[in-house]
Amino acid sequence: MSKKAIITGSAGFVGGHLATHLLEEGYEVKGFNLRDGQDIRNFEFVRNMLDVERPNYIFHLAGQAFVPESFSNPTRTFEVNTIGSLNILEAVRQLQIKTKIQLCGTSEEYGGAMNGEGTVDEETQLEPSSPYAVSKMAMDYLGQVYARAYGLEVVTTRAFNHAGPGRGEMYAESAFAKQIVECELGRRDVVKHGNLNSIRNYTDVRDVVRAYKLAIDLPPGVYNICSDNSVTMQELMDLLIKNAKVEIKTEVDQALFRPGDFSFKTPSCDKLKKLTGWKTTYSLEDTMISVLEGWRERLK
Repeated sequence: MSKKAIITGSAGFVGGHLATHLLEEGYEVKGFNLRDGQDIRNFEFVRNMLDVERPNYIFHLAGQAFVPESFSNPTRTFEVNTIGSLNILEAVRQLQIKTKIQLCGTSEEYGGAMNGEGTVDEETQLEPSSPYAVSKMAMDYLGQVYARAYGLEVVTTRAFNHAGPGRGEMYAESAFAKQIVECELGRRDVVKHGNLNSIRNYTDVRDVVRAYKLAIDLPPGVYNICSDNSVTMQELMDLLIKNAKVEIKTEVDQALFRPGDFSFKTPSCDKLKKLTGWKTTYSLEDTMISVLEGWRERLK
């Protein structure tokens, strides 16, 4: 079987890693990026692209992924994440392309359900707590409707936090790492941070893209992607500081606390593991070292 894959958002953090992985696995990869003038919000543009390419796989990663931006600009968040995703689904339906679709959902959809004790799996009731999470939940449900009503082969992955080289500096662990490297270079004296009591679950981006590649061939449905690395942000900061080349001082910055923040229950991706045999291959320390090394390369 041919392995032609479209990656929307292929120039982004995860998209770049996914493109590398798929090429290594023998796929023909086509990118779709706003930076190249390819706007997921433009239905006719999306439809024409899919009509020309007729891919076997669509990895739909394009999105507005920064939670704070969804509070300041919710309209754009919904246009990109919900309408953009609908454009993919509807174009495939209209063109009757025999393709498999992965929609890149998020653990943020669980929202308030993450608080307290216990486990979060795919059956956990969604309680989104940001416009971003609501926009992704709407995408998620649209995918399920298109699978049931029209027979499209759609899977939604709900990945928890993922990190690695190339991660944008607006995300906490990458912001910490960048500031640490700036301290190493003598460009700043202190690392500023927000709430370090929050708990997050981190998976290396290189493990995440392997999961995407495996998940897209599964039966339509929702699949969590996570690791055993549930840590407080304080523990994450300590791990980064441990691997710094100079002594690091930290300082609280109230501006870095975000609305609707929450801590995580223990996430489960047993469903994905049982069906694919997927497991993580990078330790959290390996991942954080790769984030530091990425910033050392970019800032040198």
